[in-house]
This record gives sequence, C-alpha cells and structure tokens, in this order.
Amino acid sequence: MTLNIVERLIQTDMDALLGRWRDLIVAAGGAGGGRIKDSELQTQCREFLTVLLTGVRTGATKFSDSGFASARVLLDEVSKSRAALGFNPRETATFVFSLKEPLFERLQAEHTSDMSAFAADCWAVTELIDQFGLYTVEAYQRSREDVVRRQRDEIAELSTPVVKLWDGILALPLIGTLDSSRTQVVMENLLQAIVEQNAELAIIDITGVPTVDTLVAQHLLKTIAAARLMGADCIVSGIRPQIAQTMVHLGVELDVISKATLADALKQAFQRTGRQVVRRPRPDAKG
Repeated sequence: MTLNIVERLIQTDMDALLGRWRDLIVAAGGAGGGRIKDSELQTQCREFLTVLLTGVRTGATKFSDSGFASARVLLDEVSKSRAALGFNPRETATFVFSLKEPLFERLQAEHTSDMSAFAADCWAVTELIDQFGLYTVEAYQRSREDVVRRQRDEIAELSTPVVKLWDGILALPLIGTLDSSRTQVVMENLLQAIVEQNAELAIIDITGVPTVDTLVAQHLLKTIAAARLMGADCIVSGIRPQIAQTMVHLGVELDVISKATLADALKQAFQRTGRQVVRRPRPDAKG
C-alpha cells in the first residue's frame, strides 16, 4: 500500500483542505467551545498536514513507521494541551477524525470514473487516519492520567500539613483514609519537619480519620517508629470511643501515649517538656 494520493491531495490545495478541515472540527465541537483560539487551531492543523506530508514522502505507510515520528509527537502535544484544557475524549479525537471528510471529498473528485482506484485509496486513507485517531485518544488518556496523578499528589501534600504548635512540639492532623502511598507522604513530611524544627514531640491527630483498622494502625506504627528514629516521641490524639472499641476488638496496640482530644495531647506535650499553661487574670478593659 502506498499513500502517494495523500501527498498529491495535500500538495494540490493545502489552504482549501485546511479551511474545510478547520470548519468541520469547529462544527463537531473539537474546538471546545472557544477554549482553543482559532489561530492556534489553524496552526495545529497546518503543522499536522505538514508532518503528515513529510512522513508520506519518506515512504511511511503505517502510523508506527519512523517517517511519522514527528506526527506522533505533534499529536502527543495536541492531546496533552486538550487534556489540560478539560476536553473530553470525543472533542480531542475530533481533531484527527474530522480530516477524513475533506480528504474523501478530494478523492472523489480525483476518481470520477475509476471506482476501484477510489475504493483502494479510500481504504488506505481511512486506515491511516483511524490509526492516528486512536493514537490521539490513547495520548489523551495518558495525559489525563498524568493530570489526575499530579492532582492526587498535590492533594495528598495539602492534606498532610505539619504544624508547629510550640518550640519543639509539632502537630500532624490527618484527615481521610490513610493508605500506603499517603503514609509515605505523611512520614516524609513529618521527618522533614522534625529535622527542620529540632522537635522532640509530635502529636498525630486522627480526629479526621473515619476508621482505624489493622492496616491504618500499621501505617501509624510505621510513622511513629520513623519519628522515634529521628529522636522525637509521638502522642496520638483524636481517639474516639468507636475507634477505641475497634482497636481493642482487633487487638491493635499502638504502644504510644494516646489522648481523646488535641487539647489533651498538647497539655501532655507541655508536661513532657516541662512547660505549663497558667491562667492569668484578664486585664481591666477600662484600665
């Protein structure tokens, strides 16, 4: 199979082909309702036809051929930009699949009498465009997965802050489920804060953790053990009655001081570090 017909169609009247292709993309919603500027869309279309033409001239017939390497790179960039702009898979795939119709229109004009040649060229073009279209969807999916993964990591960072409560006393409030990947983030943040603040006590508050099962308890134990290796003791706060009952039922031993509230834990931390909070008389407002 050769794709000389593609080279001839693009060379014959690229501007007309571009205009028709661009109109079809917009009509099918492939411009995302204006999320991509018309000038940028036209530039992407022209660049794709250019690299497609270059690939055909090298003798490439399949999208995986080395001659189409630049075309694949361009589609990676197109898919990535659309994923970042919130395009859905259909809107993204439209960029490539909309090229079929203007190519078929020109093929029909080329083959007014030879239907056998028309069918052969149509099949060759269809196969190539379909391959590029599927590749675009796959590239879009990879980009979306990267975005989701990055957002998940950022949320994990935001949901595990280490707060300095006092000189040498840190607090790590946990909210949500504590799984293996998040435990790693928790541990890294806590250990880094212990080093930077030269802390001797860390309060791990689990008030926002919905349930504590054996797996969550194991994650807590790992964090506590790592903190101890860095020279800091831990106090666990936020032990609710339901959690206490569950831990007893499961036979979980945290082997660490635990308190019902963060306030109780802070009071314990003050005692451990030789500090105390003294209530002072309120100053006279009129004085």
